[in-house]
Amino acid sequence: MIHTVGIDIGSGAVKTVLFRNDGDRHEWLAKRAERIRRRDPMELAQQGLDDVLADAKLAANDVAYIATTGEGENVKFATGHFYSMTTHGRGGVFLAPEARAVMDIGALNGRAIRVDERGKVLGYKMTSQCASGSGQFLENIARYLGVAVEEIGTLSQTAKDPEKVSSICAVLAETDVINMVSRGIPTPDILKGIHLSMASRVVKLLKATGITSGKVLLTGGLALDTGLLAAIREEMVNEKVNLDATSHPDSIYAGAIGAALWGAFRHERLQDLQARAAA
Repeated sequence: MIHTVGIDIGSGAVKTVLFRNDGDRHEWLAKRAERIRRRDPMELAQQGLDDVLADAKLAANDVAYIATTGEGENVKFATGHFYSMTTHGRGGVFLAPEARAVMDIGALNGRAIRVDERGKVLGYKMTSQCASGSGQFLENIARYLGVAVEEIGTLSQTAKDPEKVSSICAVLAETDVINMVSRGIPTPDILKGIHLSMASRVVKLLKATGITSGKVLLTGGLALDTGLLAAIREEMVNEKVNLDATSHPDSIYAGAIGAALWGAFRHERLQDLQARAAA
């Protein structure tokens, strides 16, 4: 039995999880998520580690492997680093074992990741970082409209005549929104239009991965945006995509979860290699 920590440093938040692992059995012991808000991500990573260890009443030397993902390559106390595509895939299957695709929509870009039952990545497609289908873009628009981020999903679902944002570039899309406001388009219709535009892009990404059926789990910073999830489901119907899009209360931790679980796997492999070398 070993303990592993996963730390996912994203563009908007740092997520940390602690697991107890015994072969194929993984017990989630603690979690932390902190918005960066101009703070040092490295300091937040250390804080997250300290907090999850305190929650589980463990010491630093009780942890066999500390794995980072996302933008965490430079965390000095980490044991190893994993590419975020693989961690979101593994973490997504941990949260939703029946999922065969993960739709990671973060602060800067969106990714569609096709996985197998073990969380192994079979294929992926992603948007560019300047795309308007990102969490940062949506936050900027909400701030301009005077809407709290927590209200976006609810307001979007009250829209009566949504107007899609036509521009892929985030800068041009923001200009589109300003024009909508000047024309008197209601805030819910603007938000729903943005959600539908984002949904259209990510559904196309999903189709490009080759997945044709099964469950798709939303992960990343926008995973709990109910308006976006509703728009994705609507767009799947329009595009005749036979997939079941869903979210999970802990979807934002998918990358950190995957890092912790891959860390456990790598640690066991290293232990096996050392044992063989010593034999």
